[in-house]
Amino acid sequence: MAVTILIVDDSKLARIVAGKALTELQPDWQRVEASSAAQGLEIVASQQIDVALIDFNMTEKDGLALAAELRALHPDLPIAIITANIQDEVIARAREVGAAFVPKPVTTEGLQGFISGAALRLRSRT
Repeated sequence: MAVTILIVDDSKLARIVAGKALTELQPDWQRVEASSAAQGLEIVASQQIDVALIDFNMTEKDGLALAAELRALHPDLPIAIITANIQDEVIARAREVGAAFVPKPVTTEGLQGFISGAALRLRSRT
């Protein structure tokens, strides 16, 4: 089964770093990138997305607002919020919308737990 992961971050460099870490963990997963929440929603509306990595600090809409919208559309979608803003409030809000928390800069080690859990959930759906 082909798995598609959506990476939403307004920083191209951050998307590259997250994509590199992801490729080390799941080289067969396909990556789709969005530079804004609006672009991320367009992608989700037009194709099957299995996992989402979303930056917290974005200009027009923060990642938690986008995560809440995605959660409403896709209740079982594995979502992680990625941010350097490691505050208890942000982590608590991520948990409220059912999203994992991955600190920036994204590393293979930092992403591993979320990706392993997401892969397990995806396998259990089939």
